[in-house]
Amino acid sequence: MINKFIASAAEALADIPDGATVMIGGFGNAGMPAALIDALIAQGAKNLTVVNNNAGNADTGLAALIGAKCVRKIICSFPRQTDSWHFDKAYRAGELELELVPQGTLAERIRAAGAGIGAFYTPTAFGTRLAEGKETRRIGERDYVLEYPIHADYALIKADRADRWGNLTYRMTARNFGPIMAAAAKCTVAQVRETVELGQLDPEAVVTPGIFVKRVVRLSRMRKAA
Repeated sequence: MINKFIASAAEALADIPDGATVMIGGFGNAGMPAALIDALIAQGAKNLTVVNNNAGNADTGLAALIGAKCVRKIICSFPRQTDSWHFDKAYRAGELELELVPQGTLAERIRAAGAGIGAFYTPTAFGTRLAEGKETRRIGERDYVLEYPIHADYALIKADRADRWGNLTYRMTARNFGPIMAAAAKCTVAQVRETVELGQLDPEAVVTPGIFVKRVVRLSRMRKAA
């Protein structure tokens, strides 16, 4: 019987090794899997490469992961804002490597990994420092930069509801990077608000099919079948 429910976040993340590449969903706090990040800090994996939209806020979530010195490299599109002091401190001390990627390119590089695309051309960043050292090509009337997919060992995402097969639905903008990250990682762990019985999710509302999800951690009691 397929059952992807895991009893705790600690158990779901126990096998993440040092040096792993980990995608973490969220756009700021929207869709950020805070409980999974806390469990990853407690688990103690180090030298991680983290893929995220930003580099964390204040003292929680991804910022706390950086503050705990678990992250060696971050791939993101928006690393700095007024409360990103953990990123600032680690980056200025030379403890954290940054790969800056335009947001649309970041999303497409992640999506390309899940879709099995080897590389793609985009006009974004052509003629800027972000294109230095990369292959370029003129296609039609525009110049393009060749970009490669971003694959991950693990993806930590937040969804709204799940069944035991790992089918996921999301709540509004909390969806953001979750679906494409789930498809781009070898092992996707989903933090959910509610779990339901098979058949209780409307198939038309399922955004991430269970084939892309290995583990589900619920944070509330399981909904009983009607």
